[in-house]
Amino acid sequence: MKKLKVLFASAEVAPFSKVGGLADVVGELPQYLEKGENCEIAIFTPLYGSIDQERWGIKELENSELRMNMGHTQHIFKLKIGKLPNTNINVFFVDNPKYFSCFDVVYPQWVDEMYEQQRYVSFSLAIMEYAKLLNFKPDIIHANDWHTAMLPVYLKSNYKYDDFYKNTKCVFSIHNLAYQGACDNAIIDFANMRWDNVYHENCLEHYGKVNWVKGAIYTCDKILTVSPRYAHEILGGDFGEGMDYTLRGQTHKLEGILNGTHYNKKFNPKDKPKIKEHIQEMFGLPKNPDRPLVAMISRLVYQKGLELIDFAKFDLMGMPADFIFLGTGEFGFERMLIWTSNNSSNIRSWVDFKQDLSEEVYKASDIFLMPSLFEPCGISQMIALKYASIPVVRAVGGLDDTIIAYPNEHANGFKFLCYDASSMVDELKNAVWTYYDRKDDWNMLIKNAIDSKYTWEFSAKEYRKVYDETLQC
Repeated sequence: MKKLKVLFASAEVAPFSKVGGLADVVGELPQYLEKGENCEIAIFTPLYGSIDQERWGIKELENSELRMNMGHTQHIFKLKIGKLPNTNINVFFVDNPKYFSCFDVVYPQWVDEMYEQQRYVSFSLAIMEYAKLLNFKPDIIHANDWHTAMLPVYLKSNYKYDDFYKNTKCVFSIHNLAYQGACDNAIIDFANMRWDNVYHENCLEHYGKVNWVKGAIYTCDKILTVSPRYAHEILGGDFGEGMDYTLRGQTHKLEGILNGTHYNKKFNPKDKPKIKEHIQEMFGLPKNPDRPLVAMISRLVYQKGLELIDFAKFDLMGMPADFIFLGTGEFGFERMLIWTSNNSSNIRSWVDFKQDLSEEVYKASDIFLMPSLFEPCGISQMIALKYASIPVVRAVGGLDDTIIAYPNEHANGFKFLCYDASSMVDELKNAVWTYYDRKDDWNMLIKNAIDSKYTWEFSAKEYRKVYDETLQC
C-alpha cells in the first residue's frame, strides 16, 4: 500500500479546541489513518487564545513568520507545532493575534460577519503557503466544513498552475450543511481571488452572495458526509439547506462514511446500579435501582430536538421514569430546562458541560434520548450503546444508520420517524414499559447495544479507499 501524505485542515481539533463533533473527527481519525492505513498526516488548525500551549507542549517554529497582503493590509502569521496526544502526528497551529489568539473561545459571539469570514479565509491561505514552506507536499488536502471550504477553491484558482500542488487532490467533508459560510461578495477581494475565476454560478456565487460551501462542492474532487444516510438526505429540500440542487448535480463525487468512536475496556452492565445510585443522589433523585433513568446529553439548540422536549415536558413529568438533561446552548432552552427541573420531582437539568460528569451519566442511564431534527452523524448514541444505555432516537442521518429499531432480534434501540412531541413520547413510553415488563427483551437490547461496534478502524479503511479513488480521478 502506497504511503499517502494527507493534510487535514479544521477549525477545531480535540483535545486542543472543541465545540462540536468536528473536533472529535479531526482529533481521532488521523490516528487510525496513520497507524493502520499507511498515511503521513499533518493537521492545521488556528491557535485560539483558549488553547493551553504549556499543557500541550506547543512551541513556535523558527523562522516561521509569514507576511501576506490581504484586503489592502499586511497580515503577519506565525506557525507553532505540537503533537496529537499519544501519537507522533504533527499539529500545526496558525497564530495570528488579530484573528485567533485574541479570543479565549473558538467561535466568539457578536463579531462582525466580514471579520468572521476574514479569520478563516486568511487561515486557509496561510495553510497553502505554510505547506510549501514546510515542504509538506500533500497527496490529499482534507478540508472540513465552511471554515476551510476555501482550500479547494484556492487549489483550483490561485494555485491551479503551482507545481507544488499539481498532483494534489482535495476531499471536502460536510459535517453540518446548515453552516455554509455565506457572506457579502466583497470577501473575494480580501481573499486575493480573481472575480472571473470564482464568482459565477458554478463556483462561489449563490443568490448574489459568496457561499464557500457551494464553491467547495464544485471545486473539490470528492464530497464526503459523516454518515451514508445524511449523504442521501441532503439531496432533498428538507435537509439540503438550499444546497440540494447544487448537490444533485454533483452526486458522482458524493459519498457518506460513518464516524467512529473509541472502544477501550468493555463496559460491564453489572456496574450500572452502583453508578446509577451515585448519580441519583447527586441530582437529588430518589435512590431506586429499578426505576429507569433517561438521559440526554447535548448542545441545547434547535437542531437537537429541544423544541420537542419543551412541548412534551408535562408528559415527561407523568412518566414512571427519571430524566437528566445535561448541556449548554441557547438561552431559551436553558431557561426551559431549569424551569422544568425546578417544577418537577423526576426531571433534573444541569446547564453546563463537564466531560467526567457526562461519562458518569452515560454509564448510569438506562435510556438515552436523541430526538434530533437532523443529525449528520451523532456520536452520543454510539457512546450510549457502549455503556448499555438504550437509545431512543429520531430516524434521521447517522441515528438511522447506527440504531436498529425494536422489536427485532438485532435491535439496539428505539426509533420514531415524525418530528413531533407525541411520536417522541410514544417511543419513550415503549422503551420505559419494555424496561419494566419485558425483561428478556430488555436484556437482549443491552447485549446488542454493547456488541454494536462503530470503530474508527473501519472508518479509516473507508477513508483510505476514498483517498485512493480520488487520486485516480
